Amino acid sequence: MDDKELLIQKSDHICTLVLNRPEKRNALTPRMLFDLKQTLDEFAQGDTVRTVIIRGVEDKAFCAGFDLGKLGASDPDQEVTDPNIFEHAMQAVLNYPYPTIAMMNGYAFGGGCDLAISCDIRIAVDNVRLGMVPSKLGVVYAASGLQRFVRAVGLANAKELFFTGRTYDAARLKEMGLVHYLVDPAELESFTYEMANEMAGNAPLALKGIKRTLNLIAESEKLPEAAIKENQKLMAEAFGSDDLKEGQSAFFEKRKPVFKGK
Repeated sequence: MDDKELLIQKSDHICTLVLNRPEKRNALTPRMLFDLKQTLDEFAQGDTVRTVIIRGVEDKAFCAGFDLGKLGASDPDQEVTDPNIFEHAMQAVLNYPYPTIAMMNGYAFGGGCDLAISCDIRIAVDNVRLGMVPSKLGVVYAASGLQRFVRAVGLANAKELFFTGRTYDAARLKEMGLVHYLVDPAELESFTYEMANEMAGNAPLALKGIKRTLNLIAESEKLPEAAIKENQKLMAEAFGSDDLKEGQSAFFEKRKPVFKGK
């Protein structure tokens, strides 16, 4: 097994980026996010990779979210010192000039859901499970991430996802619009690569122009600076709270948290 956290597999005009931490259910780390951003930024300089597929290694999980054990950590070796690397990686996916597909070969939670939402198309196995759990951990989610969910599934569904912290089954996820296609696990790869090849075979300038224009339309609803600052203040308050410590302890101890609003 390759020990790199992000595997890069290229074939013709398609590149598959594989989240490679099977022992942690492909949970995200600063290093993985750094490599994801750097790889996409490099591909974006040319026109060779015209469709990107993101998937998890093996068949149990797409991505279990951000590894809480790495919260606030940076790469011990070298470059990963960016405290906003998660957001910058999501923006690299969202703004990649060609189509991106989340091939959801297993469950996804938290940051793993956000990664999927940042992709243009989401194709999942028909037994997929997804959930957004910040409220169960005592975390106020970033405004940019919340806005991605609102754009993808609508305000009402985004509220339900974040207020409840529930784990949703495939049928409800399809109904919400969080996934576009549900397929048998045995057919996931063939179905995904058939669509990827169809996209990659279209006119490059048309693909880039359409995606950029759609992103410009979405960006027309940007939050004002005052709203972003208020969200950052709320995030900071929650990050320093006793509830956050309790939420993380309960998560690792596999018990129900006892929150006190402090």
